[in-house]
Amino acid sequence: MKIIKEISFQETFSVRHLILREGKPIETCYFVGDDFPDTKHFGLFVNEKIMGVISIYKNKNTIFKFPNQYQIRGMAVLKEFQGKGYGKLLVQYCENHLNSSNSPLIWFNARETALPFYEKIGYTKTGFPFEISDVGVHFLMFKKL
Repeated sequence: MKIIKEISFQETFSVRHLILREGKPIETCYFVGDDFPDTKHFGLFVNEKIMGVISIYKNKNTIFKFPNQYQIRGMAVLKEFQGKGYGKLLVQYCENHLNSSNSPLIWFNARETALPFYEKIGYTKTGFPFEISDVGVHFLMFKKL
């Protein structure tokens, strides 16, 4: 049985560490804003085991002219469960959550390897590729809700 529920930022670390910060200290799994009151963290559980995580932060990007913006960060699904639609479920869950709070725009920095996934679920890249130190090439992506 699959369920998505709100979790603490510390509960995201087990998946973030394996997928987004492999080989790095566990402390690198903490992102600035993880403990802010407006930040929400969600976990996707299959048979009560966490398989994927996603976080949303109230964060304005000056490139966009919308007053109420949220940023997705730390979206990750364990390797053995990738390609099964779990990432899409997590992103859609966030979209539905933000739709109910009247947030018109979601944006994030996507790894180059994740572009096809995000484009397939309706996100648009904008601008030029850029490097995030120790992580790799990224693109700014967004979606108006």
